[in-house]
Amino acid sequence: MVRCPKCASEVDVDEDEVEEGEILACPECETEMEVVQIHPVKVNAISEDDDDDEEDEESEDGDEFDEDDEEDDEEEEDKEDL
Repeated sequence: MVRCPKCASEVDVDEDEVEEGEILACPECETEMEVVQIHPVKVNAISEDDDDDEEDEESEDGDEFDEDDEEDDEEEEDKEDL
């Protein structure tokens, strides 16, 4: 049995059936929690801000295409035409 980090409701968790990294949802407030430890089971609330941070990291990795990249490509094509 663990308590929800947001509303303190009891969440029935069998430590023999749960794995580290598993995502659980509070039946009362629907907060998502990640299992960070088993024996005894400990959970951390997953905030919506975490999802935003992951999206920001992806854009910093250059996975997204922006207008500056397009201009650079056009300049390279112009040089090749010469």
